[in-house]
Amino acid sequence: MNSTQYPLFRLFGFEVKVDISWFLIALLITWTLAAGLFPQRYPDLAHEMYWWMGVTAAAGIFCSIVFHEFSHSLIARHFGIPIRGITLFIFGGIAEMEKETSAPKAEFLIAVAGPLASFLLAFIFYRVQDIAISNEWPTFVVGVTYYLGYLNMVLAIFNLVPAFPLDGGRMLLAALWAIKKNRLTATRISSQIGSGFGLVLMTLGVIAFIQGQFIAGMWWLLIGMFLKGAAIASYKQLLVQEALQNLPVSRFMNKHPVTVPASITIAQLVQDYVYTYHFKMYPVVDGSRLLGDITTHDISKVPRDKWNLYTVGQLTNPCSADNTVSPDSNAVEVLSAMTLPGMRSRLMVVENQRLLGIISLTDLKEFISVKSELDAGKP
Repeated sequence: MNSTQYPLFRLFGFEVKVDISWFLIALLITWTLAAGLFPQRYPDLAHEMYWWMGVTAAAGIFCSIVFHEFSHSLIARHFGIPIRGITLFIFGGIAEMEKETSAPKAEFLIAVAGPLASFLLAFIFYRVQDIAISNEWPTFVVGVTYYLGYLNMVLAIFNLVPAFPLDGGRMLLAALWAIKKNRLTATRISSQIGSGFGLVLMTLGVIAFIQGQFIAGMWWLLIGMFLKGAAIASYKQLLVQEALQNLPVSRFMNKHPVTVPASITIAQLVQDYVYTYHFKMYPVVDGSRLLGDITTHDISKVPRDKWNLYTVGQLTNPCSADNTVSPDSNAVEVLSAMTLPGMRSRLMVVENQRLLGIISLTDLKEFISVKSELDAGKP
């Protein structure tokens, strides 16, 4: 797990996490509502009441974003797409899909589910507000439901903008994919639109700064930068998948890996291997038999003055799903797993308990970089 993300709960099999950046936006939203919007719209309330309204509204925003992302996740599950979890961060939330959709219809339905969920919440909150006003319920309820209805309406409309990676941009991608019969082309076009939209928001931010609207300008600028960066990153991610699609790990592995004998001491390992080859992981062998691996992280757990007292065999991690892959494993899936927080960047390629090679994140990235350069020269 990323060190800045914290798990909160599981629902319908999905783990909901919150990034530390969400706490910053939650504080800012609470302060903005308690010190600005609610006192202006509902004067003459107690000071503490405004802060309680602000906290409640911030919690409602949290639940609204989770509901929005859950709608994406449930539709994705319907189409057989695994979801790692849902993470809330400073600009909203994201449903972390383990793989991309395989058809335009699935892409469209997964994308449209989010705005529809937000429109539904907006209707519900506005309806509760009407009931609260009709029955003269406390201003607390009227104010919070009004704001949550308004927020969900804005969230739904903003997400319908046809700028990737917003939901509207994904819907545009699905339409272009269906028309052009090419996902890569559709993603490139929708990503360019998304990047352009990000530039527009950044420009609006600069204009707001010039006009003295510093807070509004900051938000337009930050959101624009985020959308522009996300649009470019999403297209690059698809390029990676296209480059590795249907290719096995054996295509990229180092077939002559550096192995270490189990009998040598940790001091010998560091001196003769780590300082010589600079790898962070080494397969451990006993003659021709593969025992497992040892990493620099394992070495760091042993005090330096005891390196001569321990052998490599004593610190060896046995072969398991955590440190090995089969030679016919899909390179895209292996790359995706290796880029997750806390995962290994070097894995042993093993078949029938026999070491065939080493696959590393660096090797895969170098191949992608070379292929991207060659493809860039295509007419």
